[in-house]
Amino acid sequence: MKSIELTSHVGKDGILKIQMPVDITDQEVDVVVVVQPRLKSEPAADTPEARGWHPGFFEKTAGAWQGDPLTRPPQGK
Repeated sequence: MKSIELTSHVGKDGILKIQMPVDITDQEVDVVVVVQPRLKSEPAADTPEARGWHPGFFEKTAGAWQGDPLTRPPQGK
């Protein structure tokens, strides 16, 4: 059994459309769908906040370095 979790959007027509590739072909499968409405204040899973970053972290820190230019030495093979 393989469990796949995803976030989707229900259109104005009230219809949820789900398309996803699976590693199974030419056979019947059992599918379980659980629909859980997302709270308006809950961040989407792909936001920095959902990944544990403080709100506004990147906006406050991007380009803020004021020291010598950072360089990356050769990494070898």
